[in-house]
Amino acid sequence: MASIRDDFVKFIKQGNLVQLAVAFVMGAAFAALVTALVADIITPLIGVAGKFNFSSWVFTVNGSTFMQGAFLNSLIAFVTIALVIFFAIALPYQRWQDRQAAKAAKAPPTTRQCPECLTTIPIAAKRCSACTATVPPVAPAALATAAASS
Repeated sequence: MASIRDDFVKFIKQGNLVQLAVAFVMGAAFAALVTALVADIITPLIGVAGKFNFSSWVFTVNGSTFMQGAFLNSLIAFVTIALVIFFAIALPYQRWQDRQAAKAAKAPPTTRQCPECLTTIPIAAKRCSACTATVPPVAPAALATAAASS
C-alpha cells in the first residue's frame, strides 16, 4: 500500500496540475503585460487627444482620495484581456466543439431497439440480451438511410 506522501507526490506530478500551474503563471504575466500596456501607452494616447492625464484624475471627499484614472486603466485592461481571451481561446474552442458535434451527428448509429421489449441493443446483435428474442439482421441499406436521416 502506498503512503500518503507517495500519493501526494504522484498527485503533484500529474500533467494536468502542472499544466494548470503553468497556465496560471502565464495568465498572471499576460495580465500584468496588458495592465502596463493600458497604463503606459493606451490611456496616455487617449489623454493626448483631450490634453488630459488619466493617472492624475482624482477627487477628494473628506480626506478620502478616489482615483478615477487608476480605475479607468484597470477597466480598460480588463476589457482588453476579456476580448483577447474570447477571440483567442473561447471562440475557436466553441467552433471546434460545434464541428465535433456535427461529425458525431453524422456518424452511423451503433445501436437499435429490440422489436419485442424496446431495449437498446448493438446494431449487429442477433438476439436481444434482455428478452432473448431473435432479432432480424439490419440491412446495410437501412444503416445508410438511418445515418443520412440523423
